[in-house]
Amino acid sequence: MYVIKNESNTIVADGKGRKSFNSLAVIFRPDGGQTNNAKVDEPLFDEGGQTLVIREVEPQPDSNFYYSSYNSNEGSWTSTAKNLEDVNEVDGDGNAMLDVDGNQIVTKGLKSSWLVKTKEKANSLLAPTDWQVIAKAERDRAIDSDVATYRAAVITKCTSIRKSITDASDFAAFKALFDVPVDSEGNPTGNAPIYDWPKA
Repeated sequence: MYVIKNESNTIVADGKGRKSFNSLAVIFRPDGGQTNNAKVDEPLFDEGGQTLVIREVEPQPDSNFYYSSYNSNEGSWTSTAKNLEDVNEVDGDGNAMLDVDGNQIVTKGLKSSWLVKTKEKANSLLAPTDWQVIAKAERDRAIDSDVATYRAAVITKCTSIRKSITDASDFAAFKALFDVPVDSEGNPTGNAPIYDWPKA
């Protein structure tokens, strides 16, 4: 992503929209790219003669994996990796933190959160055809064969994705579940493993 900063290193344009200067017009695309020949660190001047420069800044770290806060003056991010496993919370003295019922307070890790999300996704894919399962149980109505096949595929895929999450040995292995497979030229060839659900 690109931004325009003044001499005090403060961002004056955030890479969206259009900003004109005496020396040239800088046009930014929504993705943060540039559409003209302006160069990073090349001096520009606004209408009041203030020196400005284009700077490349870090993109926001992926919120799937990191807690992040943005420093608007610097155009930078401070990020902390989320825990992969659940964490039993403790106070400053190292004692277990308990809820009002006396139970250990646990902050869910990425694995636990995505195990739940995966199950919820499977349920949402199955929900439109749940009525056929109910009709089968209540009235012995036959389930359409294509529906039965699709539901079985969703259930199998849910089990597979959840196993991949559980089996991720470290942070890098977990993040790899979100990588879209590509060919030798970098073109996508399918879905990221964690999103690779069957189509109805």
